Amino acid sequence: MAAIVSPARPAAAVPVRRASKKVLPGFGLTLGYTLFYLSIIVLIPLSALLFKTFSLTWEQFVTAVTSPRVMASYRLTFGASLIAALVNLVFGLLVAWVLVRYKFPGKKIVDALVDLPFALPTAVAGISLTAILAGNGWIGQYIEPLGIKLAFTPAGVVIALIFVGLPFVVRTVQPVLEDAEKELEEAATSLGATRLQIFTKVILPHITPALLTGFAMAFARAIGEYGSVIFIAGNMPMISEITPLIIIGKLEQYDYAGATAVAVVMLVISFVLLLVINGLQAWQRRNAGAPA
Repeated sequence: MAAIVSPARPAAAVPVRRASKKVLPGFGLTLGYTLFYLSIIVLIPLSALLFKTFSLTWEQFVTAVTSPRVMASYRLTFGASLIAALVNLVFGLLVAWVLVRYKFPGKKIVDALVDLPFALPTAVAGISLTAILAGNGWIGQYIEPLGIKLAFTPAGVVIALIFVGLPFVVRTVQPVLEDAEKELEEAATSLGATRLQIFTKVILPHITPALLTGFAMAFARAIGEYGSVIFIAGNMPMISEITPLIIIGKLEQYDYAGATAVAVVMLVISFVLLLVINGLQAWQRRNAGAPA
């Protein structure tokens, strides 16, 4: 009897995995390099700052960071930064709105001028503002006889901080306005909504995360500003002296521990602001529908 030979079954196809090509080396190497680089550039210098502060006792630290002159500098630095950020919040939105919603001659030039505070050295900005607002300046010579003194006063500090902080609000809000769906505005108009209602109910909720992010970035930038402020502030103790100048003054007096104590306070506040900015940016991405 002939043996019945069953036909050979084809072997199951084994899926072949293609090795993914990575432009950079593996995760372990890149992570190690990242941590090493951040340690050298960021963590070690900041750690040295903290360790230098540990040479002070708690009473000495509190005395250094709460002396009347330092407290006056805190009030000026944070108060002027807050006022400048609020002004930029309003006028930065207006500038971004004009650049996005209107067409006019010279629009590209205006758009480029917004970035000028980014590129301009801060010392040049301070000298320019002083030349304009001082008593013999282009504007100061006309307003000082009226009793309006801007240069070498806290008002001059606010003006300098407005100058350096404006681009942060404009460049944060501008792309959000460009991506806004105008169909929603048209639908609201067809339903009888007024211009104010369209802005407050349709546009403003969409751009609020970007506005808050721009405000926080402008505020954080203003707190650490030095070059543009010292020329127009006058640097009078208890009146127009900013905190970064206090730190420089202590260093010039070889009071390294006192300088680092004040610097630690600014470092902690800056770190908190950084966390706030990151949180607002994550909120903005979630609001836009992108993964956080």
